[in-house]
Amino acid sequence: MKLILKDGSEFIGRNFGAPARAEGEVVFTTGMVGYVESLSDPSYAGQILVFTSPLIGNYGVPEKSFFESGGVQAAGVVVSEYSAKYSHYTARQSLGEWLKSAGVPGLTGIDTRALTKKLRTHGVMLGAIADDSEKPKEFRDPNGENLVARVSSKQRETRGTGPLRIIAVDCGIKENILRSLARPETTVTRVPWDWDFTKEKYDGIVFSNGPGDPTACLPTIRHIKKAFALKGLREKPMLGICLGTQLMALAAGAKTYKLKFGHRSQNQPCVESGTGRCYITSQNHGFAVEGSSLPKEWSVWFKNANDGSVEGIKHRALPRQAVQFHPEAFPGPTDTSWIFDDFLKMVREYKTSSFPT
Repeated sequence: MKLILKDGSEFIGRNFGAPARAEGEVVFTTGMVGYVESLSDPSYAGQILVFTSPLIGNYGVPEKSFFESGGVQAAGVVVSEYSAKYSHYTARQSLGEWLKSAGVPGLTGIDTRALTKKLRTHGVMLGAIADDSEKPKEFRDPNGENLVARVSSKQRETRGTGPLRIIAVDCGIKENILRSLARPETTVTRVPWDWDFTKEKYDGIVFSNGPGDPTACLPTIRHIKKAFALKGLREKPMLGICLGTQLMALAAGAKTYKLKFGHRSQNQPCVESGTGRCYITSQNHGFAVEGSSLPKEWSVWFKNANDGSVEGIKHRALPRQAVQFHPEAFPGPTDTSWIFDDFLKMVREYKTSSFPT
């Protein structure tokens, strides 16, 4: 089988996954580990994921409780060298077996260095994993559909029984965001992406990560605008993560844009405004907030040290903040896990300083 790019380039390899065809946006991640978490991240829906790390599969795949969603979310996988032999105490199956059970193809034997250089030069491209004889003339753009609607939960779900009521708007939420919010003092209610959460009783709200173009999430943006308009005791702390940052920015009146090749890795340096402190972060996003378009009541909280793009925003007066990176990690460093602690501290302070609602 082979990987075919929209510009006509072809990369011949061997399939170690399901004997299936795959179409999508071809993107790359520079993470050295974490292929299980990455492939089960709903933000990769509709994408063919290229791993730049030269050896993939050597520690196998653990049981489902380690996944970031119900299973494989990426449309296809491309690696330089696949290891069918694996060794890890948590492993239950090989990467190839996992992909086959999910119906997802995986190519090995690809010159991923050359492929990545092409994507960095020209930007991410549409592509397909197909039979050697196939020469497609058209390529399906996953950003043309509402990917968030595909990966979001379809019903309301509650975890925990604590006094702090947190709403998590699921736009393709990673399980470790829910794990990070789960504390003895919290009740976390996960709702679908288009759920009108303003009708719920809550003390704080989190807008999750997810795939695709944020401008496709019109119901979510509309509900965030509605929440922004609440005043007095109805004003509640908000935290956006990844796509959630873009949605909050759009609701505030800012603009978003598509990055040339995105940020997908576990080593992205982000500098906090004001302190100048640099954090190493885990990231997976192809869109970003246009900093110059932020209304005057919002400020840039973090910037990417590599390209200067916005990595976090914060309201100057109200309890609204968001980060483009993943403070929950999985995979990657936990340098910014304190963001969840700060958010929950803010929720406690707002709850105890107002009358019960």
